[in-house]
Amino acid sequence: MDIEIIAKALKELGHPTRLTVFKTVVRAGIQGVAVGSLQESLGIPGSTLSHHISSLASAGLINQRREGRVLYCVAQYQQLQNVIGFLQDECCADDTSNTQNMTLADFQANQ
Repeated sequence: MDIEIIAKALKELGHPTRLTVFKTVVRAGIQGVAVGSLQESLGIPGSTLSHHISSLASAGLINQRREGRVLYCVAQYQQLQNVIGFLQDECCADDTSNTQNMTLADFQANQ
């Protein structure tokens, strides 16, 4: 995975409001969440929410789809997995002890 793509995703998730938006969209599942419901639950102005959605979409973390007059935000779970995988793949990579072949879960269990 290109480090620039990962860095962009992490940058966008580094803002508290965007992280909250993304977490809410991820929790909604594959059907997504209506932008109006998202705005209501977060209590932020529509223009502010639109800006944050645009930032998350530009990082490939969410897509939008329209059904009639309702606009939905849908998490891009593959991109989320790519970001998580990028970080997990590097876990303990430079460790010279016997933990090199351990998974992250194994490592955490042994702490």
